[in-house]
Amino acid sequence: MTLPRRPLVAGLLALPAIARAQDAPWPTRPIRMIVNFPPGGTTDIAGRIFAERLQARLGQPVPVENRAGATGNIGAEAVARAAPDGYTVLTTAVSPAAINYALFGARMPYRPEDLAAVGLYLRVPNVIMVHPAQPMRTIQDLVEAARARPGALNYGSAGSGGSPHMSMEMFKLRAGGLQITHVPFRGAGPMLIEAVGGRLEVSVDNIPSSLGHIREGRLRALAVTGHVRSAVLPDVPTLAETVLPGFEATAWFGMQAPARTPRAIIERLGAEIDAIGKEPEVRARLAALGADPPNLTPDGGTSPAAFEAFIKAEIEKWAEVVRASGARID
Repeated sequence: MTLPRRPLVAGLLALPAIARAQDAPWPTRPIRMIVNFPPGGTTDIAGRIFAERLQARLGQPVPVENRAGATGNIGAEAVARAAPDGYTVLTTAVSPAAINYALFGARMPYRPEDLAAVGLYLRVPNVIMVHPAQPMRTIQDLVEAARARPGALNYGSAGSGGSPHMSMEMFKLRAGGLQITHVPFRGAGPMLIEAVGGRLEVSVDNIPSSLGHIREGRLRALAVTGHVRSAVLPDVPTLAETVLPGFEATAWFGMQAPARTPRAIIERLGAEIDAIGKEPEVRARLAALGADPPNLTPDGGTSPAAFEAFIKAEIEKWAEVVRASGARID
């Protein structure tokens, strides 16, 4: 079989251009950051902090574009389908980067291999709370109450499939199959109104949005879901040190890029994310949110390889929780 000469020659001539694109200076124009949740939430806040510092460090604008919907899938799909040239990145969270693969199943519009790991920004523990009028004062009290009255207690979260919901389902499973009924809300705000009003027996949420209510005494914190105590709630024990040794289920936020983005750009971006996360001012801003550092590398930072391994482990962990709990999203 004889190949057409003109397309073959054109293809050969294109090879040096592709090589030049791989070796071209970067960045030479604005880098678009897509955030796959609405403005004002932790994903958006974290993304804007890192976008601001990336802009200063790279010398190019980093405009932020919010593309929310489908528990983060809409924005993530947009980045997965974007040109892999280093000029589109994604600020994402645990749900679209890990939980949703099991939760959405065949309806998932992208796969893990469609996105490259760049770096983990931060981790945010969830906190399990009760209204002060409730007799439960410790997490052990909650476990005992749930065992004494299976199915009688309820708990509220910001919505089905989010980190608070799935953290609580993981807690229920590992505590021996506790029967506590989930009441999903459309966001943390509406859920916290009901929790503060005493109309929910138990609630679970990210620390940043519930911290004020805890500090003002409107809600009582029983336990946090991180592997260590939160610096902003030092008197609140972890589940790991009380009832479930080894337990860890945190919300987390980081950067991904289209899968075929040149490796040199991924490594450069990853190094920048690591350096930004270690800046004293950024550390202070994140700590004020109740956030913990990445802790993926020996020095407490992050790297593309470490973040990739972390995401793979998270996908496996949450798939097990989704299967065992029967959680689903309509």
